[in-house]
Amino acid sequence: MLKQRILTALILIPLALYAVFMLPMWGFSLFIQAILILGAWEWSPLMGLRRRASRIAYTVLIGAIISGLSYAVPWSNIWQQHQLNAWLFYCIVAGGVWWIAALALIVNYPGSRRLWSRTRMIVGVFGILIFIPTWAALVAVRSLNIDIYPFFGGWVVLFILLLVWAADVGAYFAGVRYGRNKMMPAVSPGKTMEGLCGGITLAFVVMMVVAHWAEVPASQFTGFYLTGLLTVIASVFGDLNESMFKRCAGVKDSGAILPGHGGILDRIDSLTAAVPVFTLSYLGFLL
Repeated sequence: MLKQRILTALILIPLALYAVFMLPMWGFSLFIQAILILGAWEWSPLMGLRRRASRIAYTVLIGAIISGLSYAVPWSNIWQQHQLNAWLFYCIVAGGVWWIAALALIVNYPGSRRLWSRTRMIVGVFGILIFIPTWAALVAVRSLNIDIYPFFGGWVVLFILLLVWAADVGAYFAGVRYGRNKMMPAVSPGKTMEGLCGGITLAFVVMMVVAHWAEVPASQFTGFYLTGLLTVIASVFGDLNESMFKRCAGVKDSGAILPGHGGILDRIDSLTAAVPVFTLSYLGFLL
């Protein structure tokens, strides 16, 4: 299983880097949209949709909303005088509010299951609040200072990816080696407090390296590290959130498209929480 995960990662990482740095904004947006549409397809069974027509309808809805936002917000209008376009801003805020609510649902699981298990529509709305803010936040971050420094936003996206990957890798190895105390066994029995500490520690190493390499001013250290910490914590709960809904639906993986990794949703669950939280933190602490 570990060998499959490594081989798949060796393919996915160059693909992700190509999309982040080499595609124009419209191409990057379409790439992210395609990934999120696949994620929506895998989310639909978690909300109880079994018929192919119903799953297609939900997936098309997610794609249509993103396409509508793309049309409503031209690339040249994403940022105006250091202000994020209102459409994208409120989408990301909605995502931030959702992840606060998701935190409460996760902490109170399985009791919180009663709030959504009676109707598919609620879980469908949850999916909208996951996928749409993720697209909006990634587009917003990738377009940062694009007129002056074309690759600046790409480096910021890479920083987010490195934080998420570091949190995942650190948690995996620390959990395997030192894991004793279960973090939230009702949601994800395999996750431990030791793994969480290992993930945060490795992520902080990434933050220190980036701070030194990018010459982050000392006056911004507090905002920089706080943004990074909130992003890492959000990534952990993004993973737990999907685990909660998978457990409720009685499935282990969201799909089987990625050997050793499960489905697309299994790979982007942490990112769907990390990106909106990072963007809101960046706007609040660093912009």
